[in-house]
Amino acid sequence: MSNLSIKIEDIDKNFKVESTITEPDIVWFDVKNAPFTIHGITFDEEQGLFIRMPKDVAQSVSEGVFNLYKHTSGGRVRFRTNSSFIAIKVVYNAVGPLDHFTILAQRGFDLYKDLNCEYCGSFRPGATDSTKGYSSSLTLDGKMHDYTLNFPLYNSVNEIYIALKNDSTIDFATPYKDIKPILYYGSSITHGACASKPGNSYPNMICKKTNVDFINLGFAGNAKAEDTMINYICSLDPSIFVCDYDHNAPSAEHIEKTHMKLFRAFRNAHPTTPVIFMTAPGNLFTRRKDYYPRHDVIYNNYLTAKNEGDKNVYFVDGYTIFEGEFFSECTVDGVHPNDLGFSYMAKALLPIIKDILKI
Repeated sequence: MSNLSIKIEDIDKNFKVESTITEPDIVWFDVKNAPFTIHGITFDEEQGLFIRMPKDVAQSVSEGVFNLYKHTSGGRVRFRTNSSFIAIKVVYNAVGPLDHFTILAQRGFDLYKDLNCEYCGSFRPGATDSTKGYSSSLTLDGKMHDYTLNFPLYNSVNEIYIALKNDSTIDFATPYKDIKPILYYGSSITHGACASKPGNSYPNMICKKTNVDFINLGFAGNAKAEDTMINYICSLDPSIFVCDYDHNAPSAEHIEKTHMKLFRAFRNAHPTTPVIFMTAPGNLFTRRKDYYPRHDVIYNNYLTAKNEGDKNVYFVDGYTIFEGEFFSECTVDGVHPNDLGFSYMAKALLPIIKDILKI
């Protein structure tokens, strides 16, 4: 543990944050400053907001990706404290609520503690809160814990401040495992639709079970493996690349033209990095006339890579993920997983990820 533990009562009291929180004896912090650490997103000083990828790259990929790269899916703030109270003050421009998706998941935050990632509660925006931001609070047990605060899945965030009791201590959180982040690329499902809260997207679930950092490049309706996106993915250096690219390609023919192209470009940049191909979950997607041709393109690409001697490529058959007694209960609309569906997706990937990383 760091030796930079700070008594909050020693913090500059001139730092003020206007909010609806009335709890006495608290001090507000800007999460961009130590000992808070930010994961999965970065802060763009020029634009004054958190982003998942550089603006110029997003803008050159497509209009859709440019509209979505500001969504903070996969963003986290981590810290350690023994405060008995925590509040957040969020500043953003809220997007219109989606009718199949909770407001909490779209533009709220949730909190987990320690390595077992025990759920502590959610900071709920509320249906009538201002579209410019909100404040919310939780009561904690007052013992020293590592905390992870998950950012919204489907909204941008300009600023977030955290309030803690001024007689408590704050420090750096215990770091994630010393493993490079896992990279996810995919559709609205990878993006997080339609978990009930931010921590229940499948990449977040996997993070909680592995203690490995990650990057979420899910773009609702806009995962199409454009050349600029391929180049950006290749510029990253993940421990594993989960290629959940299927759902948004306009046709099986498009997948045939782009899926192997994406893989070969990534493999040229990263000769031994494990790649997991995953096809669309087998729910109402199977009613699409091209579901099976799309699936077969991806599976055949996996077989091609294996036959060429690639020992670091894996395949998860989405058709088999939602099975059993509760097959029909895994989505909110026949396409987008609910929490049950996301748990099945995480369970399908976890054994492979743990085996690859030897954890």
